[in-house]
Amino acid sequence: MEITAVKDYELERYITDIMLDIGVPAHLKGYHYLRDAILLSGRDMEVVSSVTKLLYPAIAKRFKTTDQKVERAIRNAIEVSWTRGNAETFEKMFGYSISTGKTRPTNSEYIARIADKVRLDIKAM
Repeated sequence: MEITAVKDYELERYITDIMLDIGVPAHLKGYHYLRDAILLSGRDMEVVSSVTKLLYPAIAKRFKTTDQKVERAIRNAIEVSWTRGNAETFEKMFGYSISTGKTRPTNSEYIARIADKVRLDIKAM
């Protein structure tokens, strides 16, 4: 099945499950921005190669905020999930976790990896 055939709310639900499993707290603004970033990236992987010019402005416009606030909130949500989240899930998804001593993934790495997982999982259905 192609990702374009999946309804937005079903895709959002699937992304939400992944994010909660990783340990992104739902009360953070970055949680909502991240979910949108993954959704947009899943539909069009080109936006990941230009997060500052395409992805952050699109999310900022939708939430009526600035690109910088979007970037900072996403970075904070990733940091929180990296330090407090499920290390085992991180290990499976990224190949490393905080327990291996590596630094956290960048915003674009994090978004791209989860978006890629979503795309592959949808194709496997």
